[in-house]
Amino acid sequence: MSRSLYINGQWVAGHGAGLTSIDPATGQAAWEGATATAADVAAAVTAARAAAHDWADRPREERIAALRRYKAALDARKDAFAEAMSRETGKALWETRAELGSMMGKVDVSIAAYDERTGVKETVTGFGRAVLRHRAHGVMAVLGPFNFPGHLPNGHIVPALLAGDTVVFKPSEETPWAGQLLVEALEAADLPPGVINLVQGGRETGQALIEQDIDGLLFTGSAAAGSHFRRVFAERPDVILALELGGNNPLVVWDAADAEAAAALIVQSAFITTGQRCSCARRLIVPEGHEGEAIIEAVVALSDRLIAGAWNSDPEPFMGPLISARAGRMARESAGLLLGTVIREARAVDGLSEAFITPGIIDVSHHETPDEEIFAPVLQVRRAATFDGAIALANATRYGLSAGLISDDVTRWDHFQKRIRAGVVNWNRPTTGAAGTAPFGGLGASGNHRPSAYYAADYCAYPVASFEADAVAQTVGDIKGLRG
Repeated sequence: MSRSLYINGQWVAGHGAGLTSIDPATGQAAWEGATATAADVAAAVTAARAAAHDWADRPREERIAALRRYKAALDARKDAFAEAMSRETGKALWETRAELGSMMGKVDVSIAAYDERTGVKETVTGFGRAVLRHRAHGVMAVLGPFNFPGHLPNGHIVPALLAGDTVVFKPSEETPWAGQLLVEALEAADLPPGVINLVQGGRETGQALIEQDIDGLLFTGSAAAGSHFRRVFAERPDVILALELGGNNPLVVWDAADAEAAAALIVQSAFITTGQRCSCARRLIVPEGHEGEAIIEAVVALSDRLIAGAWNSDPEPFMGPLISARAGRMARESAGLLLGTVIREARAVDGLSEAFITPGIIDVSHHETPDEEIFAPVLQVRRAATFDGAIALANATRYGLSAGLISDDVTRWDHFQKRIRAGVVNWNRPTTGAAGTAPFGGLGASGNHRPSAYYAADYCAYPVASFEADAVAQTVGDIKGLRG
């Protein structure tokens, strides 16, 4: 059953326009509901504000217990949740099942991160003690993306709740069903009313939310949206802003003897989730000459074997559709505008909806291309004469999210990881490889130096330093310059 808004512990109908999410594989409706009006959004923020002090003041163990109940609720409904996400996003079932696993794992990881990076720390001094505590910010607005509609907002919400913040969550308008299911699991954890609130809608709903009296905005999405939020909050320094944005990510292959093994890493970097991961490789940089040609040939051969299909098709697909038919058309148009030699055309898949697209591989060596993220399975190839030249090409971007090196030479890796400009830098692993036990985020147009994952604890609470003594002591004699 579609449920639109969850405010102050109650499911209520939205008062705005209708909203429908579409199964991109079939074009059929997956979810139907109503959007939140500005008044609905204001009510959600008011509820979160009213609940904030009580939630923050509760013992940390009580918040941990609630989040562990949430983890159990996710586990109990993981199969239905994964299937719903596959229908709504088009992702293969093996991907959405893994996403549910990451969501559950986030609870224990966040508890460990809170203990390590925040919490309470005390040092004995001559006058008593110095104490470092961390306090919740208050009301956090979480704007979720469509590509990981469970895992990515969950990565903000869980550490925020653990820190004592309350949350108003707006999912992507492309994936309202996943947002509803996430909040239903939190509801099953018996959180106090107002601690978690859900509003559905598109840009207007998001705008209404950020105009409210919030204490933080936690956002995962495009660089363009991130730039907009930077401008909006330029004169609101009291609002914590954590931005995890996109990337024009480079993958360099140099001195790698096994071209087929390298191709497996490249394909997983560029085409997994149909290219809809912010950490996907968008640019492949190889040596000039035979070594580079061998790598490209291996990538093409492996790409031609990738199966595209609906989430429940047989055989199991590697790639599903893009999030919508519109996204498919835009991706093919963007790929078609790239100057260079088309090695493999990014084209529609015969017999499937317009949301499906084949992997595109374009040799753009010696051509200028826009420094933009094409959020699709489109890989641009460049050749370099030297390894330092390859690093220079890799760094020639305003983004800085992820980067990778495929090489058998450890000295190449040592040089690469010192010179490359990115927040996630991998060696002989896909650029999409990340862990909840490490920070995740980038610099430049890819973020604002507040990485998520393990480091989310840093932006969900602020430090308070205190000097303390148990009694009022005679200190007049310590004051210099007094008359007798």
